[in-house]
Amino acid sequence: MSLTLTRYGHACVRVTTDSGAFVVDPGSFSDVETALEGVEHVLVTHAHPDHLDAAAVAARDVHVHGPAQVLDALAEAGVPDERRHLLTPGDRLEVAGAVVEVLDAPHEVIHPEVPLPTNVALLVDGVVLHPGDAFVRPPQGAAIDVLLEPVGAPWLRVADMVEHVRAVRPRRVVPVHDGTLSDAGRSLALSLLGNLTEAEVLTPAPGEPVRVD
Repeated sequence: MSLTLTRYGHACVRVTTDSGAFVVDPGSFSDVETALEGVEHVLVTHAHPDHLDAAAVAARDVHVHGPAQVLDALAEAGVPDERRHLLTPGDRLEVAGAVVEVLDAPHEVIHPEVPLPTNVALLVDGVVLHPGDAFVRPPQGAAIDVLLEPVGAPWLRVADMVEHVRAVRPRRVVPVHDGTLSDAGRSLALSLLGNLTEAEVLTPAPGEPVRVD
């Protein structure tokens, strides 16, 4: 089954399959309204607002899957129990015809005094990895076609970003988590990824699809 990835800003990605679509991390830096149009399921890696716009998600009739803190934020926003579903590492679920594996992926440290939410990574059909806010590696033997790689964050060092891509060894990288970067900063990050890793670095415009075969 083919997949199509469409990014709608920052870490928000719509995954379209032969059977439907779902959205990962519709946060406050993203075009949430466009991303959520026509979907029934939303997956959230963690509860930070740049990954979860709770009010915007609550306004839609969608089922949301995420760690406990995500579900708590959605409950406060008025999402009923029957539309909130817990994700824990080791879970494996089918969404819109795709198989999603939930990986343990602790949030990277921002500062020792800043509390961190529970973060999970999402592996879609064994070939697309959305790490949330973590430099997580896929299960041994996985061949990642597209890695959705964070390129700008308070917790991110360029050296760690590069080493993460080298460790995962994806065929292609789609940069994400860039909502706080200037154009110059984003260009620099992409240049370093292209020069220091073997992955093909894609730069799709918001709303431009990337096909995964």
